[in-house]
Amino acid sequence: MASIFSKIIAGEIPSYKVAEDEHHFAFLDINPIAKGHVLVVPKHETDYLFDLDDALLSSLTVFSKRVAKAIEKSVPCQRIGVAVVGLEVPHAHIHLIPINGVYDVDFNRPKLALPAEEMQEIAATIAENL
Repeated sequence: MASIFSKIIAGEIPSYKVAEDEHHFAFLDINPIAKGHVLVVPKHETDYLFDLDDALLSSLTVFSKRVAKAIEKSVPCQRIGVAVVGLEVPHAHIHLIPINGVYDVDFNRPKLALPAEEMQEIAATIAENL
């Protein structure tokens, strides 16, 4: 059965896409811990990040860097935090989270509830800054 991320990539589930190429897809987390929280995934469905072949893992990292630089231009923050948890969805993914301090990458924090219009605006701004 396809993961929720595979369904998002296929367009079966709507998303706030910020970037895409032949092998990668980036979209806003719908339960963000910060404005501009993006998930970056390989299009090839693999459960565990470190089960990706070396070439795909490397290209995912480079793609994530491009997206992170665009987030930095789009959302006021000191840095882009990077987190790989890998238990929530059985599809390898990287969290890119705008942060101003180390405790900003705390998944126990209350999730933001942003209106669809604001999510669309954030996604469009990040996409424009790629």
